[in-house]
Amino acid sequence: MESLSPAQARRIALAAQGFADKAHTTPTMRTLDRTVERTGVLQVDSVNVLQRAHFMPLYSRMGPYDVDLLRRASTGRERRLVEYWAHMQAYMPVELWPVMAHRMAAHRARRGKWGTSQAHDELEVSLLAEITERGASTARELDEGLPRTKDHWGWNWSETRRVLDAMFSAGQLAITGRNGQFEIRYDLPERVIPSEILALPIPSKVEADVELVRRAARSHGIATAKDLADYYRMSVASTTLALAILLESGEVSQVDVQGWRRPAYLHREARLPRRISARALLSPFDPVVWERARTEALFDFRYRIEIYTPAHKRVHGYYVLPFLLGDRIVARVDLKADRLGRRILVQSAYAEPSAPGDTAAELMRELRRLAGWLDLDDVVVAGRGDLAPGLATQVGQE
Repeated sequence: MESLSPAQARRIALAAQGFADKAHTTPTMRTLDRTVERTGVLQVDSVNVLQRAHFMPLYSRMGPYDVDLLRRASTGRERRLVEYWAHMQAYMPVELWPVMAHRMAAHRARRGKWGTSQAHDELEVSLLAEITERGASTARELDEGLPRTKDHWGWNWSETRRVLDAMFSAGQLAITGRNGQFEIRYDLPERVIPSEILALPIPSKVEADVELVRRAARSHGIATAKDLADYYRMSVASTTLALAILLESGEVSQVDVQGWRRPAYLHREARLPRRISARALLSPFDPVVWERARTEALFDFRYRIEIYTPAHKRVHGYYVLPFLLGDRIVARVDLKADRLGRRILVQSAYAEPSAPGDTAAELMRELRRLAGWLDLDDVVVAGRGDLAPGLATQVGQE
């Protein structure tokens, strides 16, 4: 069995995620397609303290790009991406819609991802009829004029949204886009998913599982079975069965990574570059760091998101982004976009023990680049964290 060092595994993983790709001077739709082919999915999250989660992994790999590229890729009849529960709620390639049919059926059987009661059946029928007639709509728009029937005491907005989400997870509705307030616009799948995709045969459950694990293995490059299961939120049992099929076909091979307690699986297309020359801030929802145990195994970097932690209990800050330099995570920074003041606020900055001497200078270069992409003019460094003083000295330097 082939044995790899942790450094080799790290470079394989980063290359699989697109950090070894040659940069395009001006990112285009081709650049976006290449990047999404690497990441597989783009997790969606409503937190907008810096930039919404689905935009950041593209920026980390492509550099400053026109965010309208993502809008174009995820709207219209030629859409490339569509939202679904692929990891958490995420943009996924639209061709995965039929692959998710078994997941949709399972959600339908348990009345949505979060569950609804039979008492909501009438509401479901009503919502489906309204959307069929009026077209793409938000939950708020659908709640205008409640109650829907004179003999019913009426539903409130949260119930409407809950049922809409259940219908979406079950594949009865699809997301055609979002409005300026980030509210979901629901519509019938046949008005969202290209007809040629809807016409595709639905694979068997095993075939669908194999396809998802295949994609997870390609996006990870090298991973444990648990890592692969997490990518598309599958059970370990389903992942193990799919892995056996992929091992038999030679699409993945089992390898040993020194220091890893579990077997690792290497995708046959995975590359091992001699070096990775990355300089990137990673969103808390970036595939490189979203599985925390894997992040620690690859980078010796313990990372916990603290958005939902009470302020007085936070260690590093509210919206903390790891800083990738070369093939190592060398620092973490708590960032906020002060849009009225047109500046990025560095609310804390901490260096890792192995951080090189140029970490502050490289981080400031990246912060300036990020500010330019966000159409902000300045970077302001607060005093918290061991890296903050060194970072502050970089302010104003070219």
